[in-house]
Amino acid sequence: MVTRISWRMGVASSPIHHGEILQGVFPHGSGLSRGLVTLPCAMYSVEARFTPADPTNLTHPTDLAGPADAADGAGLVVSPSWKSKARQAAELTLSSVGLPVQGHLELSGEVPLCRGFGSSTSDVLAAIGAVKDAFSLPLTAEHVARLAVQAETASDSLMFGGSAVLFAHREGVIIEDFEYPLPAVRVLGFGCRPEGGGRGTDTLALPPARYTPAEIQRFTRLRTLLREAVLAKDTGLLGKVATASTRINQRHLPIPALERILAVVEEVGALGLQTAHSGDIAGIIFDRDDPAVDTCIERAQQHLADIGIFEQWKFTTDDRDTVDSPSRVPPRHTRTAGR
Repeated sequence: MVTRISWRMGVASSPIHHGEILQGVFPHGSGLSRGLVTLPCAMYSVEARFTPADPTNLTHPTDLAGPADAADGAGLVVSPSWKSKARQAAELTLSSVGLPVQGHLELSGEVPLCRGFGSSTSDVLAAIGAVKDAFSLPLTAEHVARLAVQAETASDSLMFGGSAVLFAHREGVIIEDFEYPLPAVRVLGFGCRPEGGGRGTDTLALPPARYTPAEIQRFTRLRTLLREAVLAKDTGLLGKVATASTRINQRHLPIPALERILAVVEEVGALGLQTAHSGDIAGIIFDRDDPAVDTCIERAQQHLADIGIFEQWKFTTDDRDTVDSPSRVPPRHTRTAGR
């Protein structure tokens, strides 16, 4: 129930992710579902503020004007106005609980677009969260997931902030809850298609990947391995799953220098390679607790620069204090000449 004293300006924020550890097609119920497991990342976030329209008149949902009145009157104003998925999410949230689709939604953040950081999902979840906060709505994560998928057709699993989940991103339901977070790792992120100049990939223009029966069988095995990795906190196994998923995705959204990048992974003793299955970022995964991790990452940075990958960043999946902003690593000969 919404009363005169239960509304307020709603405020919420949503993190991003760094692509996926695993993405494919999995047995679910009586059929198959597309699913993914995202890699947490704290490099960016989206903040949202929602102010209900004329809140002093609010008494009860049944006393309120409905969407038709909103269309005739003030409606929902979104800033910036091009955030159409966030607008849709806020409208769906208000409608789902019988509230008028009116008010002002403002979003802010600096998440790069079309890179695979989950910028649209972050917008959507922040918008839903701000509406939820404004009216103290008791929305569950499952409810939020359904709203998010309605708003953007396919959503990431950022609404499930605790344990790692295999999420049916086009259905808005959990295929499997692994019950524990992914084991924490250190990641050297980079733009894996430097010829694009960091402008990202128009994922909406891409058709959904069509996997072979052999690939679907392999996804089942990788799901089992990932479950073992989570339960045992086995970062090595996590890296193997990520690399395998990256290799399968190569047939659908190729990384131009994949074999050379995998050679770098091998050379520096990293755990594996993960990628955004619908974007242009990837990450070399390292053991966070390895005393030599910083030295290994520095060597990897040099090797990536040697093959023309200069846009790089670092983060640890469970700690905001160990995030380094994106920067350009100069080619090796440039660094030598500058000494």
